[in-house]
Parts: sequence; C-alpha cells; structure tokens
Amino acid sequence: MISNMKHLITACAVLASPLIPIGNTTAQETNDLARRAQWGARFTPHTDAGMRLVDLPDTATLAEAGLRVGDSLLRVDGKAILSPADWDDLTDALVANHPYRLTIRRDHQLLDIDVVFDPIPHETYEGIDTVYDQIISDYGIRQRVIITRPAASAEKLPAIFVLQGLSCSSIEYWPGRTSGFIRVLRQLVTDTGMVMMRTEKPGLGDSEGNCSQTDFQTELNGYETALKKLQSLPYVDPDRILVYGSSMGSALAPYFANKYALNAVISDGTYYRTWFEHMLEIERRIKAYEGNDESTVNKLMNTAYIPLYYGMLIQKKSYREVIDQYPLLADYNYHQDAHMYGRPVEFYHQLQDFDVAGNWQSLSVPVRVRWGSSDWIMSEADNHMIMDALKKAGNANAELYIHPGLDHFDAIQPSMEASFKGAPGQWNTTIADVLVGWAKELNRQKNKRIGRFATKD
Repeated sequence: MISNMKHLITACAVLASPLIPIGNTTAQETNDLARRAQWGARFTPHTDAGMRLVDLPDTATLAEAGLRVGDSLLRVDGKAILSPADWDDLTDALVANHPYRLTIRRDHQLLDIDVVFDPIPHETYEGIDTVYDQIISDYGIRQRVIITRPAASAEKLPAIFVLQGLSCSSIEYWPGRTSGFIRVLRQLVTDTGMVMMRTEKPGLGDSEGNCSQTDFQTELNGYETALKKLQSLPYVDPDRILVYGSSMGSALAPYFANKYALNAVISDGTYYRTWFEHMLEIERRIKAYEGNDESTVNKLMNTAYIPLYYGMLIQKKSYREVIDQYPLLADYNYHQDAHMYGRPVEFYHQLQDFDVAGNWQSLSVPVRVRWGSSDWIMSEADNHMIMDALKKAGNANAELYIHPGLDHFDAIQPSMEASFKGAPGQWNTTIADVLVGWAKELNRQKNKRIGRFATKD
C-alpha cells in the first residue's frame, strides 16, 4: 500500500516472440493485446518538471536512440511529465513496437528523439505451460490474465486464484524483478503442482486502461470476470479452486470464496476493520516511528488525521476539498489532491463501504491466515479479530500463523520500525514455503471431502 513510485526502473530489452520454447514448456500469447515495454534505464524526478536520466546501459534502447545520462525527459508523445502520477501513467502505458517521440532537455537545448521499444520477455518455467490470455470486464476493459499449469497433464487440476495488493504494480515476472511478492508467486507456480491465474489490473502489464484512474468497483469486476474464466477452463476442476490474497487482495479473498463457492482461502497480510479505522491506526504508528511522543501523537490524531480521513472516507471528499474547507490540514496531508497511494479517492470511497468484516464472518470454507511480526502496515489485532469472528460463526477449520520477522513486503526484518525505515530485508524460501504447504494441505482436505484419491505433492 506504499505509494507506487516507479522512479527506479530497470529492464532487459529482449525481443520476445508470441511463442517461446523453453525445454518442454512454452509461453503462449492467445490474443492481440499490445505487449508492454520498459524504459531500460533509471530515472529520478527533476527539480521542476520531467524526469532526469541517471543510469543508462550502453545496450539500452534509449542509449541506441541517442539519449545520455543527465538528459531530462520532459514529454512523451506531447504528454508533459508534471508530477509523479504523470510518470507512473506513462510508464504503465509504455508498449513495444510503437513509435514514441521523446522531448528532452540537454543543457539548454530542447531535442525531439524518436524511439521504438522491444517487448518484455514472457514468463517461462521448466515443465510448466504459461498462457497469456485476456478477459473483457463488464466495463469493457481488456485485461491480461496469466495462467500457468503443469505441462502434459491429462486430468482436471486444482487451481489457485490470485488477488494482489493495492498498488499499481504488475504481477508478472520478468528478468530483474526480485521483490518478495514476485518470488512468492514464482514459488507458488513451480512448487504447488496446481493451475494458477493472475490478473493484471487495468493499465498494468498488457491490460488496457489506467490503474491510477481505476476505482474499486471496476477493479473488483475485473477479478470476478477472470475468476469465471478460470472456473470454465477445461483443465481446471471448478470444485478445487482456492483463493490466495496478498495485502488488499487478502481482504477481498473472503468475498470471492463466499460468492463463488471456492474451496478455501489463504490470506496473507490482511485487515478486518474499515479502511477509516485502518488509516487512523497506521497514522498513529507512523507518527510514533517518526519520533513523536505519545502526547504529540494524540494531538496529531485529534487535530489532523481524524478530520482529514473523516472528510475523505466518511464524507467522500477529495483531499483537496477537505483542505479547502480546513486549510490548516494542508501541513499534515502527504497525499495528492485526488489520489492516495497511486489510486483515486473514489477507490477508497467505495472501499470504505465494502463489508470486509461481514465477508470474513460469513466464511464457512477452510481458512489460513498469515501475519508477519514485522508488518507495520497491517494490524496483529485485526488478524485475531478474524479468528474470533470465524470461531463464533462455527468455522472450525481456520488457522492463524504469525511468521517471525516477516514484514508486509515478504522480507524478514528485525522489527516493524526497521521495515518502516526501509532497512534491506532478507528473503528466504520459508516465506513462500508456508503458502505452498497450505495450498497442498487444503487441496488434500478437499480431496478427502469429495472422496477423491489424493494427488501427489
């Protein structure tokens, strides 16, 4: 849920064909969605408008086109870069094989440079088929879905439906991506022996649309459309689909399990209370980590953050509207006029009214919940509230695991405060092993309930 600032962008400009043989496996694209590209360079915000080029490999497409370190990129196809949101939108929409005109400032000169980017390589895995397919949501948006499945399997297989977090970030692996969440996804693909489907949000990956302008209901509908497609695939057993949600997706997982009669829920880094309550708790934590004493924190909550988030989330205003009404709040607001964490305020207006707790309480299928002891974004208390609600509702197959040292970004940290302050966390395979083990266990339990012979792990 941290602000989606894509100022550090690295990529390999490698030509990828629609059909890529890797061992006995292929990555196959089944439609004509434009393939995404990357800058292949590293930029930082300029002091005024634009983005300054600070690192450029000699082999990068931009280098071959004539750009140099120190150049300031001001416009792309005439679109000015006036804010971080403009840069994120341009980066998300960058596609291969399209002629772009870049307007740059070099010293005191303005230059127009034409460039065409190569496509990002498709994902591939040994012994696993990877299919790049699409769905069309009820809002008419074509969205990329990535489906992986064990190669040469003749039987209907169990499946994992993935719901990712809040930020505008692709769920696709490509060379150079090493985030903890991407590693988790790769290990779920390679180690579970199950079909897995991921859905790119509007404007991300190869999907059409614009993530920074997509509201909650539009995003939710895209996931629902994708799930219906997964249930209809001829190689998927619709009675053995579990949902894995991470961060924001973990709070949506119960809704999908309830509405579509899914097999089980795996929830990773979740919350239970309303978004208003969540934001107040996280602000209190942030102010403490910034070194304020408890008296100061209380004063800030009463005079700044309760009115700020009440105006935005309860009264359904933009931050600009709240600040225009209460100008003194401007000193405490670090969000954009109409966006928070890269998403429009309308997203949160709708999310505030979404019945997160009610969907948790209604779950009757098996549930596995994980919270990391270094997760400063999501509350341990919320996780215990989930367990209490499930127990009261009679769900006897629900477990909470508190993962020692795990933070919200799938890394091991010495403390919440270290994670908050950006300490380099450590990856180890146990982070994904817990989830892989749960997926296999829940599939075995389902096999027993329906009288099916257990499959090999």
